[in-house]
Amino acid sequence: MSRKLTLSVEHFPIAGSFVIARGAKTEAVVVVAAIAEGNIAGRGECVPYARYCESVESVTAQIETLRGPIEDGLDRHALQALLPAGAARNAVDCALWDLEAKRAGVPAFSLAGLDRLSPVTTAFTISAGTPDVMAEAAKAANHRPLLKIKLAGDGDAARIAAVRTTAPDSDLIVDANEAWTAANLEQNLEACVKAGVRLIEQPLPASGDAALEKIQRIVPVCADESVHDRHELEPLRARYDAINIKLDKTGGLTEALALAAAAETLGFALMIGCMVSTSLAMAPALLLAPRARFVDLDGPLLLTEDRPHGLKYDGSILYPPTRELWG
Repeated sequence: MSRKLTLSVEHFPIAGSFVIARGAKTEAVVVVAAIAEGNIAGRGECVPYARYCESVESVTAQIETLRGPIEDGLDRHALQALLPAGAARNAVDCALWDLEAKRAGVPAFSLAGLDRLSPVTTAFTISAGTPDVMAEAAKAANHRPLLKIKLAGDGDAARIAAVRTTAPDSDLIVDANEAWTAANLEQNLEACVKAGVRLIEQPLPASGDAALEKIQRIVPVCADESVHDRHELEPLRARYDAINIKLDKTGGLTEALALAAAAETLGFALMIGCMVSTSLAMAPALLLAPRARFVDLDGPLLLTEDRPHGLKYDGSILYPPTRELWG
């Protein structure tokens, strides 16, 4: 049966702004790949990320190079060798998973070898800002069991302390997005211990994270920008205690599942993360949630409006997708 590939670029305003160490943005710009086959279609959503030298134009161009093979019946296994890990492959891979599940008449989690998906607790992100601003944001969210605190480099010890003051009962994850240095690493680690932080994401630049081998990691440290797929795991064993798996980094669910298995074999704990995007991007990532110590799939909660048939959030409890959304 013939196929048709459709690409679209969609814009979703963010509630307020989303601020990390690299800057701020006020909307999520996503690329959606839809692969139609007869009266069914599979969809996948990705977020081009400048940190990885991606743009909407480069991602759509990458996908267009495979229009012929996709429309001729390319499957997700063959796809892995045709595009590198990254946002473009993620959109196509997840669309193929969705199409395969709909064609087979079974949930995508069954194709992944799971018996079911259950509701999970997701982190909720507090954007970087001054300590006072972050304290106010944390106060408004202190009913949530898990907060992820975006940091910015200089002054982070004060930010961490301020958030803990107004969210005394929430578990905390902090995410430096590569903004710390070897010079302030020890001070910031001590601030995290004092605040009872449970995990620190990517404190140092990926190009300079070897310094993590030389310190006592008094709080577990999680690789984000330092790991994309299975091939990067081995050198990280002495530097990190956990890895953050994001489908936009791995290039889709297929590699993400393989990365998770490889990471577990090496003793890494798993965190499942996301870019700021809609429920269509969160849904396939939920297939990794059962094996994750931390789930950070709050993208739609940061938007002013999600797409139709979006995921159900009850506070921080996230429910599995409906068939109308994905899988």
